[in-house]
Amino acid sequence: MFFFGIEHEVAFLNHEGKFADFSCTKFADFQQIVDKLPLYPHDYPQLRVGDAGIKKKRWYIEGFERFADSEAVIDCVAKGIEIRTTINSTIQGAIDELTASFSLLRQTAASFGFSPVLISFNPYTCVFEPQPPLNDFELRQLQAYPDEQTAHIYMVSYGPDLNISIADLPIENVIDIGKKLTYYSPFIVPFSYSSPFYNGSLWEGLSVRTFIRTGKRSATLVFVENQEHLIKSVPSLTKIARIPAEVGRIEFKACDSCDNFSIYAGLLALLKGLALDKTLEGRAIVPDTTLHQISAKAGFDHDDIFLNATKVLQAAENALGNDPDIKFLAPLKDILANRKTKSHQLIEMFENLGSIEETIKRTYV
Repeated sequence: MFFFGIEHEVAFLNHEGKFADFSCTKFADFQQIVDKLPLYPHDYPQLRVGDAGIKKKRWYIEGFERFADSEAVIDCVAKGIEIRTTINSTIQGAIDELTASFSLLRQTAASFGFSPVLISFNPYTCVFEPQPPLNDFELRQLQAYPDEQTAHIYMVSYGPDLNISIADLPIENVIDIGKKLTYYSPFIVPFSYSSPFYNGSLWEGLSVRTFIRTGKRSATLVFVENQEHLIKSVPSLTKIARIPAEVGRIEFKACDSCDNFSIYAGLLALLKGLALDKTLEGRAIVPDTTLHQISAKAGFDHDDIFLNATKVLQAAENALGNDPDIKFLAPLKDILANRKTKSHQLIEMFENLGSIEETIKRTYV
């Protein structure tokens, strides 16, 4: 029995047509949108609210929380709005819920002059520096949690968490799947590539997000119940579950954002197939930086990336067998056959239009 969930980060243009990041957008600008969106009481205890109380709904502001010299949150530097689904027993259920939530977000944001755009890395700003500088309490907090020291990366990158879990699977087996997905990550992520912009122009590859974050941020994260199951690594492969619903969850975190949610369906089916597969032997605790960076630059035009992606997709398809979810792999097969990602479309549009804003305005169509 599989369960699925999606966390999808949304970036926006503001009413002036300017990219709405922390340089020009306050927490309150996005919070007014979230305030108008519905609260579903039956979502809990599936969804984590967190200490700051920012994550009260299916939509919440993704950002960098600032603290006084204590646990008290005094501000949150806003990056965008994240949509999260509840735990679904089917891939289609997760996609339907994400689609409905995105539609509601889009309509509500429009009334405040914001429109969603597909971006996986901030097209203008490559560095996030907290202002004012971090205080002693915040520095101690960051030193205690190594993954939190990469705020300079996550505040300029946008991407999904694709979540799967399997009922009653021993935690050792869950961790093994996490190691497997980490190993094969460089061949999975190109299906999602959508970040060809960097520092106001085109980057020299397909996913600057993958190039910069790999090795510093987790490719896969496995939530465990007990300390003895933690594996010490940077970036982390394992993490203690914060609520009971997280125990045994596998979060695949390495993909770029997609504006075509059928690709998320394909990726969830691919992850499901890889969880079932018994033929692929590769395992890794931390992601291979070099391979991810080759993948980020060339995607499926690199022979090794293409051949291994073909192998991974075939293994997942074989493992799914007669499972009806096999149909969701169709968009991934098309991408692989054409060796063309969303980044290729964005690059072509940019070359015709000459403007990043005009290009990204044409996403989420």
